[in-house]
Amino acid sequence: MMNFLVKTIANAGALAVAVWLVGKITLTGDSTGKKIGTLLLVALIFGLVNFLVKPVVKLLSLPLLILTLGLFTLVVNALMLLLTSWLADKLDLSFHVEGFWTAVLGGLIISIVSWALNVVLPDGD
Repeated sequence: MMNFLVKTIANAGALAVAVWLVGKITLTGDSTGKKIGTLLLVALIFGLVNFLVKPVVKLLSLPLLILTLGLFTLVVNALMLLLTSWLADKLDLSFHVEGFWTAVLGGLIISIVSWALNVVLPDGD
């Protein structure tokens, strides 16, 4: 349970950095508390999408992953971010990613920041 909490906080931090750096990834809210709550819910959705959907997509795209020496992972990460944005919209959360290339850049930023935060944050095992 602690590991799940740490990963969700790392995802929220990575999403916050992506929102801060990329202008077309937006997170709106009336107050800072509402923005933090929305960010945590979006991080939870992003974690569930990465846990449930991403392995299936990676398995189905395995030939492309091999052919591009793993660079197709950027496209898979972008698709997961777009799916998260779509689900957040359906759940009436104020998080939006505008366009595929924005999602590619956001996915790259989230991957790097999430990796760095997981190195720094304690492992809950």
